[in-house]
Amino acid sequence: MRDKKPVFQKSKPFGGIAGLDRLSKLKKYAPLLGMGIFPVMGALYALVNGPRERVHSLVTEVDRMIPMVKAFAIPYSIWIVFIYICVIYYLKHDKKVYYECLITYVLCAMSCYGIYLVFQTTVPRPVLYGNDPLTELIRYIYRRDQPFNAFPSIHCFSCILVMRALYTSKFKTWLNQLLIYGVAGSIVLSTLFVKQHVVLDVVAAFVLVQIIHRLVVWQSQAGWPMFRKLAAQARQAREARNL
Repeated sequence: MRDKKPVFQKSKPFGGIAGLDRLSKLKKYAPLLGMGIFPVMGALYALVNGPRERVHSLVTEVDRMIPMVKAFAIPYSIWIVFIYICVIYYLKHDKKVYYECLITYVLCAMSCYGIYLVFQTTVPRPVLYGNDPLTELIRYIYRRDQPFNAFPSIHCFSCILVMRALYTSKFKTWLNQLLIYGVAGSIVLSTLFVKQHVVLDVVAAFVLVQIIHRLVVWQSQAGWPMFRKLAAQARQAREARNL
């Protein structure tokens, strides 16, 4: 009697249907990789975070009238976590809004860095008294960030950006507007009340977002013609070097 040959089953790629399902779920979260741009921008910021030969002051009489309110150290400290939460929330509801936010953030940040290199400003900091938790938190904020690179404010432009992105979106509700506008607005105010920025820093951040976000949304709605043109030029330059 002849022995039966062992039967070998062909392995299915990615573990069959279950594997494909897992791959599909992972692919859904792939856009989150775009948030890797935040630490990159943070590293670039560190390169320009210091005094130049000439440092300007934009303090006005209005700024002198604004008191130090230590409680605002709390919203100031949650800034980057809040921005991350907003961006992820926008990804969940509308990828277009998510990508528009990321691109606007990068362009605004690069614009700020360029301004810092040629027009460095500083904000005088008050003397801190006491050892209560809020005072210690402000001391930590001051140690972590030097009193330069103030105009425009990165804290402010990013908060104004998430507010504008929600305002122009199709998924805004009374609840998400209340929460996002409320927290973002408190962070913007905190930059003034913990004496990290002055009024002109906030105004400049507002103008910057209005210009760049409008440009990005226009490009997005038009199918990104400017970005496609730049990509084509880069591809042609690369091909020319390879010849």
